[in-house]
Amino acid sequence: MDIVSALRAFVRVAETGSFSAAAVDLNLTQPAVSRQVSALEEHLNTRLLHRTTNALALTAEGEHMIPVALRVIEAVDALNEASCTEPAMATGRVRLTLPAPLGLYVSDRLAAFLEQHPGLSVDLIFREEPSDLVGEGIDLEVRLGPVSDSSLVCRRIGWTTAFLVAAPNYLERRAAPETPGDVSSHECICYSRAGDERQWAFSDGADDVFVRIAPRLVANNAVAVHRAALAGSGLAILSHILACPDIEAGRLVNVMPEFPPARLPISIVYPSRRNMPLRVRTVLDFLVQAVREDPLMASAS
Repeated sequence: MDIVSALRAFVRVAETGSFSAAAVDLNLTQPAVSRQVSALEEHLNTRLLHRTTNALALTAEGEHMIPVALRVIEAVDALNEASCTEPAMATGRVRLTLPAPLGLYVSDRLAAFLEQHPGLSVDLIFREEPSDLVGEGIDLEVRLGPVSDSSLVCRRIGWTTAFLVAAPNYLERRAAPETPGDVSSHECICYSRAGDERQWAFSDGADDVFVRIAPRLVANNAVAVHRAALAGSGLAILSHILACPDIEAGRLVNVMPEFPPARLPISIVYPSRRNMPLRVRTVLDFLVQAVREDPLMASAS
């Protein structure tokens, strides 16, 4: 038995909660992964996983084995990298979740990235709310705003830039707001991201100004908010990724530019800094570089 390969299989099954998902990531068949884990259990003379027809769960022994297995895999990977004269090739599947505007921005750049890394595959999942990274087998997640989960590694990579916008036909019916205090009397289309959709924050250049709103339309996807704004349904706060082309074309108007929406940190979170696979590290580096290439996200001011 190749114990390192068996440990890799066990760890990936534990991370994804599925023999099938682990098999895809490891480029193996599902029976091969199952045999490797069973052989490891037989070698250690202990059960590492509870198996049912519908779910998998780590046993207490399996929980204790995870950090040991990660240290062994990390040591072997380090040894291989130190002895290899040619750079390793990133291979396997990476599951990445991110908000819709950033997902569209990344989608435009993925073709060239994947061409450079023919062994990589990316599952791009648009999601506005935080995920259960370990439970869902998510490798990387991009989050906007503060990250409160101290169990995750959090790396800030940029800042949001957004605009308060409205369609010209809406502004024909309602005078554009001139100060944040005017916003609450308007029809508002709210983009909900597991936060307080009854409050918007604007910047006066020094401090954030918070405004209570009573939205008649709330959506948990920025693309839906974007389309509603184009249709003239009211004011909306939109990422520059969505808003800028329409502002330039005159389909949307940048409203109240002296008080722009408050900026939020853009962070990448992941379960552990230890033993990050090359496939995940490669995608992480791609995301960091992609954000840095956009001056409206790269700068904090």
